[in-house]
Amino acid sequence: MHTDYEKQIIGRLDLSKDISTEEIFSSIDEEIQKISKKTAMSITERENLRTSIYHNIRELGVLQELIDDPDITEIMVNGTDGIFVEKKGKLLRVPQTFDSKEKLRQVIYRIVSDCNRVINDSSPIVDARLKDGARVNAVLDPVALNGPILTIRRFPDKPITMKDLINLGSLTEECCEFLKQEVAEGKNILVSGGTGCGKTTFLNVLSNFIPSDQRIITIEDSAELQIKNIPNIVKLETRNQNDTGCNEITIRDLIKSSLRMRPDRLIVGEVRSKETIDMLQAVNVGQSAMTTVHANSVRDVISRLETMVLMGMDIPLLAIRGQIASGINLFIHLGRLEDGSRCVFEIARPDGICDQNVVFRTIFKRTGEGLKFVEKEKTGK
Repeated sequence: MHTDYEKQIIGRLDLSKDISTEEIFSSIDEEIQKISKKTAMSITERENLRTSIYHNIRELGVLQELIDDPDITEIMVNGTDGIFVEKKGKLLRVPQTFDSKEKLRQVIYRIVSDCNRVINDSSPIVDARLKDGARVNAVLDPVALNGPILTIRRFPDKPITMKDLINLGSLTEECCEFLKQEVAEGKNILVSGGTGCGKTTFLNVLSNFIPSDQRIITIEDSAELQIKNIPNIVKLETRNQNDTGCNEITIRDLIKSSLRMRPDRLIVGEVRSKETIDMLQAVNVGQSAMTTVHANSVRDVISRLETMVLMGMDIPLLAIRGQIASGINLFIHLGRLEDGSRCVFEIARPDGICDQNVVFRTIFKRTGEGLKFVEKEKTGK
């Protein structure tokens, strides 16, 4: 019933003018008053209808209530089939739905246009972000068979600190002191893990240990990092090619350009393709950097990096492994426990090449008793 009223009221409003929020609410209230004279509506029903109409006009429709919930960290819209959320580490289905593909498309178009990205039938996939920094991925139909797909990953309004991670059991105070020293000394750090294990969050936490007098350059596909304590910071973001003639700007382009900006440290949100070779070359000529990569373990990182380097340059594997072992000082692997909590699984340092493989010295490793310090443990690739 309310959906019909929403359509009626939105159809009557003049949205072609640039009007204020107060004027929109005033117009909505007038229309609801007209309807309530013919149909009995409680105060709660009128308030819900008023909020829903405003969300559809100015914000993100049925998603706005979910986005405003601080306990929800991920929103997954499967076309008009249903909406799922991750709330406090658990995956749940919510009652809200989009009643048409057109409404969902309009929400996607609104998100994408606000951050200077393009999505249409000829370019049906996009990565973007909301105003609050939440990461967005959208795929339009017919590429997505069950309608437009929208995935939103939210980040806490207040950045998580190392103290928070200690309280949550993600790592120990001993491990924290070790990482603090490594970052302060400008070591090159790579954070690995699966999807949704908190790699970007952990990179944010590590950035708190960077000396405040350094010049930092961040490079990301969609800006997500929340670095607060560095006054001399440059934030770079990629750009997709679009129909108006704008050329694509890639992570690789930004890494090359950033090296001419006199950085003390580069922070690359994630390496996932050809830009890996540029990253390795930078850290092997003295540039300090931190980044993340998708991988199943510390040792799997090597083969992932090798594959991505070969996307951009055909060089021998032994040469790639040599650059990894000499360029990356510390590998931190994150994962998720059965209860959904995110934590540090292992911290290891490359210890050279043996039998043509990168050898690691594990420093911290998670066992059934938690994250423990490990002395001089060596394992192969």
